[in-house]
Amino acid sequence: MIEEIVFNYLKNKLNVPVTFENINEVEYVLIGKSGSSRFDFTNTATFFIQSYSSSKYKASLLNEKVKDVMYDLIELDEITSLHLNSDYDYTDTTIKKYRYQAVFDIGYF
Repeated sequence: MIEEIVFNYLKNKLNVPVTFENINEVEYVLIGKSGSSRFDFTNTATFFIQSYSSSKYKASLLNEKVKDVMYDLIELDEITSLHLNSDYDYTDTTIKKYRYQAVFDIGYF
């Protein structure tokens, strides 16, 4: 399952908690799959990766680290393509936490 591959990869590469839901930590990374498709036997999935931290600047630094780590995901045999769709400030006003979000399109077996 592609969610498990991305989760385990980030968990092993980052020095902050990686989760699928909001947690009560100052700094962490939340991941989720926003969609997927299959065309001519090729699977693709779109992932959002949210970097939470104590300031907008620290969230942007964590976002840069996440992007660097994600670019290396292509080294895994299961991954066929990787594209940064977009990244941006995505501060969460409902829980008053600073965050950035990176959106990746990932091809996989």
